[in-house]
Amino acid sequence: MLGNRTNLADARAKGVDANRAAADAFAANVLPIVRQIEASGVKGHRAIAAALNARWVRTARGGDWHATTVRNLLAREVVE
Repeated sequence: MLGNRTNLADARAKGVDANRAAADAFAANVLPIVRQIEASGVKGHRAIAAALNARWVRTARGGDWHATTVRNLLAREVVE
């Protein structure tokens, strides 16, 4: 067996913290763009996703935006 099981919980917690920090940083960069899109009159997750794609804004993993990715981004803002 590979790895060290004695610190598995600590390693997992550090990974979760790192992922959360990266997601928070990404959201902090994209949310102002979303607010700008909303201020221009675009409403709804699907329409915001289309506007982000039209502006060539990529998701954190480099993909296209969908209604669910916009919803998750906006939910992250509320959690902070």
